[in-house]
Amino acid sequence: MTKRLILTRHAKSSWDDPLTPDHDRPLNERGKMAAADLGQWLASRGYAPEEVFCSDALRTRKTFSGISPALPGSPTLELKPALYHAGPDVMLAVLRHAKSDTVMMIGHNPGIAEFAARLVTRAPINPEFARYPTGATLVVDFMIDDWKDVTYGTGATLDFIVPKEIMA
Repeated sequence: MTKRLILTRHAKSSWDDPLTPDHDRPLNERGKMAAADLGQWLASRGYAPEEVFCSDALRTRKTFSGISPALPGSPTLELKPALYHAGPDVMLAVLRHAKSDTVMMIGHNPGIAEFAARLVTRAPINPEFARYPTGATLVVDFMIDDWKDVTYGTGATLDFIVPKEIMA
């Protein structure tokens, strides 16, 4: 059986108010447009999550809000405080609790870049992959029956995109 992970870093956030706590930073206009573009891109390729694990930070929640209108169906959204600036091992632990065949995870750097790099057997041929900029999205398949069995270095890269490649 195949399990699919859609791993997305939040879209570009706003730094307009330097007094806004990091956890509460919203998306800027570019980030809002990128999230909507990511939703269209995912839908156009049939990458529709059934379950979404999202950091509880405002910018990750708003990223999902921008993506979700384009998605078919209504994926289950679970806000996960543990994903706020999580490292790869925490992200893996959260993923192992997934129940659906296709799962989306929305998080932050630097943890998400390292998590992505550790998951795949071979990195995508894209110079942006190592940096994992805002809005970067990896689609990766695992030949497992249950998410409890997911391990590093076993994911087959299906796709990788950054918002500027969609908008180009």
